[in-house]
Amino acid sequence: MAGVRTAMRCVVALALAAAPAGLVVPPAGAEPVGPEAASRWTALAPGVAYRELTVRTTHGSARVYAVRADLRRPGVRADLLFPGAVAARAPLTVLAGAHRAVAAVNGDFFDISEEQHPGVEATGATSGPAVYRGRALKAAVPEAQRFGWQPPPGDTAEDVLGVGVDGVARLGRLVLRGRLRAAGGGAWPLGGLNQYALPVGSIGVFTSDWGAVSRARAACGSDESRKAPCTADTWEVTVRQGRVAAVSATPGTGPIPAGSTVLLGREAGARALAGLPVGTPVAVDYRLASSGPVPFRFALGAHRLLRGGEAPAGLDDTVAEPRSALGLADGGRVLTLLSTDGREGTSTGLTLTELARTVRDLGCPDGAYLDGGASATLVARDRATGELTVRNHLDHGRERPIPNALGILTG
Repeated sequence: MAGVRTAMRCVVALALAAAPAGLVVPPAGAEPVGPEAASRWTALAPGVAYRELTVRTTHGSARVYAVRADLRRPGVRADLLFPGAVAARAPLTVLAGAHRAVAAVNGDFFDISEEQHPGVEATGATSGPAVYRGRALKAAVPEAQRFGWQPPPGDTAEDVLGVGVDGVARLGRLVLRGRLRAAGGGAWPLGGLNQYALPVGSIGVFTSDWGAVSRARAACGSDESRKAPCTADTWEVTVRQGRVAAVSATPGTGPIPAGSTVLLGREAGARALAGLPVGTPVAVDYRLASSGPVPFRFALGAHRLLRGGEAPAGLDDTVAEPRSALGLADGGRVLTLLSTDGREGTSTGLTLTELARTVRDLGCPDGAYLDGGASATLVARDRATGELTVRNHLDHGRERPIPNALGILTG
């Protein structure tokens, strides 16, 4: 029976890929979802389709909005959307419009508030790693410093969903591997890359990808608590052309010029950097090591919702919120973007358990959840007018500026 279901899903996915423009395409999932199982997918572009449905739960109903993209279709691709800097935010309609995306869904959880650290600016940077066009943008913050719902046991802030250089979407993990080496034989591991929180005692790297926001937040919190106080035991070093060009006892602010690298140390990391005077030759090497079979062309932080059709133990099954998710079918060659209503009107949102069931019922055996609440947003273009519109009902009717998203592009 499992083989029959798989075959059915592959046949339907192939039908989606071959469907002529404008044709109404049935869903890939063999299982119905709620009373609107007869609801159909409508084409947004060749290989890209849209659907709305209602999911009934014990606590009410939730309206769901989904976009399915066949990544095997020539010209159809997924990509990371972001405002051009890690520590920056923009509404999803702006991000999708700038990249001419056909559809998009909001991305990773992010540093949205610093009420516990008076005088420290929230960076807006995401908690998880990010890769853009094969380039490492940022690494994951320490587990205790991430924002968002607690992931299932065994998952970490390093978990991602992305598309590899082979064009296949997959779940994975990205771990920072890096080292600072100085003349005279000194060497130290790197604990961060363009991230809003550094491990205690570590050294982090900031590049021109970071943006103009202050780097002070990176010295706040601890490996056990995001709310722990900031440390004043810091040291910052600017590297240009392979040498220390400037030093400072406090984290800096403002854009980092291309070709320059800023090293920020806290506690033991600060003391190591303080031993590198201006003019010291240094080398900084880093990469995001992938757990997958091939490197990611792009990736963003996302947390496991399904693997092989099974939800992990420990998913929340009590709190219903607006949710966003990504689903994978046909071995990662079909990608589904999903978001819900919630907090507005009669829609109740979904628990993570219900979200997993919905993604599975839409024909996706693998999936991950993204930021939710007021961030949950899905946008899609109208095929007739070309207008890019928000499809779900937003918290208080307003788009929340977000740091990244996953977009579907064609052509």
